[in-house]
Amino acid sequence: MHTCRSSLIALVIALTTLASPGRAESPLARGVFEAESLFARTMADRDVKTFASFVAVDAVFFGGRGVLRGKAAIVEGWKPFFEGVEPPFSWKPEQVEVLDSGKLAHSSGPVLDPTGRRIATFNSVWRLERDGRWRVVFDKGCAVCDSLRAQ
Repeated sequence: MHTCRSSLIALVIALTTLASPGRAESPLARGVFEAESLFARTMADRDVKTFASFVAVDAVFFGGRGVLRGKAAIVEGWKPFFEGVEPPFSWKPEQVEVLDSGKLAHSSGPVLDPTGRRIATFNSVWRLERDGRWRVVFDKGCAVCDSLRAQ
C-alpha cells in the first residue's frame, strides 16, 4: 500500500509539473520560448536591428496607433520605443504552444512598465522560416484590467 501511495504521489507531482504554465516541454516549444526571450532582450539592449531580425517580412503587428503591415513598417513604427537609455516597457514569455506540424507557434506573457508593474499581455504568433529561425508573423497586446494592474 505504501509503494502504491508513493507512486501515486510521484505521478501527481509529475503531472502537475508538466501542466505548469510557462514550461516549454518540447524542443520546438523551447526554441520558440528562447526566440521570444531573445526578441524581448532586444528592447532591454536597445537594439532595433536585432529586433528587426525576429520580424517576418510579411508580419502584422496590432498597436495603439493601428495596424502595422510588413517588416519595414513595423520596424519604423517601433523605432521610438528603442530611443532613450531606458526601455519604456519589457515583456517575457510565460506560455508557448506549437502546432503539431511544428510550423506555427503562439507565445504570450506579461508586458511590464519600467517599475515592473504588469500593464498588458502580449500574444505573438511565430512561424518557422525556411532558414530554420522562428519569426513573429502576428503580434497583439491587450491591456490589463485595473484589478490586475494593482498586483
